[in-house]
Amino acid sequence: MNILAVGAHPDDLEIACYGTLIKYIESGNNVYVCHISNGNLGHVEILPDELGVIRTKEAEKAAHLIGAKHFSLDIDDQYVDSSNDEQVLKLSRVIREVQPDLIITHYFQDYHRDHMETYRLVFRATCCASLSHYDSDFGQKIAPICPLYLMDTLANAGFEPTEYVDISDTIDLKLKALSAHESQVTWMKEHDKIDFIEFVKNCSAVRGYQCGASFAEGFRADMNYGRMTTKRVLPE
Repeated sequence: MNILAVGAHPDDLEIACYGTLIKYIESGNNVYVCHISNGNLGHVEILPDELGVIRTKEAEKAAHLIGAKHFSLDIDDQYVDSSNDEQVLKLSRVIREVQPDLIITHYFQDYHRDHMETYRLVFRATCCASLSHYDSDFGQKIAPICPLYLMDTLANAGFEPTEYVDISDTIDLKLKALSAHESQVTWMKEHDKIDFIEFVKNCSAVRGYQCGASFAEGFRADMNYGRMTTKRVLPE
C-alpha cells in the first residue's frame, strides 16, 4: 500500500504517527510524509527565513531515518489556508503523485489553526485530486478518494481514539526521528523547560495504558461519505 501522512508543521507527524508509519514501512508498505508549513515562526531567537530552511532539513532527516519519502509545501507558519487555491493545487499534486491507499492527518478540532486548516486542506485536495478535469494540463492521473484517519492531538488533549496502534517495538525509532528536530527540542528545553522527547514518550505511554500496550498511538476514522471502505471483519 501507499500511505501518505500530512502534517501542518515539520515535527507534527513525528509526534503523533511516526510509530505507526514505521510499522507500515517494516511490513513492506510505501510511506510518504508531507508538511504544509515550513515552521518558520517556531523559535524565539532564530529568524524566520533561516528557521524555515533549518526545520525543513530536520524533517527531511527524520523521514530518511525511517525510510519515508518527504514532501514540503513550504507555506509560512500561520498561513495554512484551505481556501487558498494554490495550496490546494500543490497538495493535490502530491496526492496524485503518491496515489495513496490511506491518508493520515490532523484532527479537525486540534488546538492550532494551522492543524485544523491542514485537515480541511487535505479534505479539499483529496476531492480535487479525484476529479478528471481538475488540473488536467499537469498530466497526472487522478487519485481515487481513500480512507482518511485523524491522528492524536498534542498531549492527547480533547481527542478520543477509536483505533490504537501498538508502537512498543517502534517507539525508540520514533523518538530518534523526533530528535532530528534539534531546533525545536533544544529550544523547548532551554526556553520552556520541557524535555520534549520525554513528553512525547509519556503521551505514547498514556495511549498504551488505554489499550494494553507499553506504547501506542491513537487515531479516529473520518466517517464522511465515501471515506471508509469495508476491508476487514470486526476485531475479535
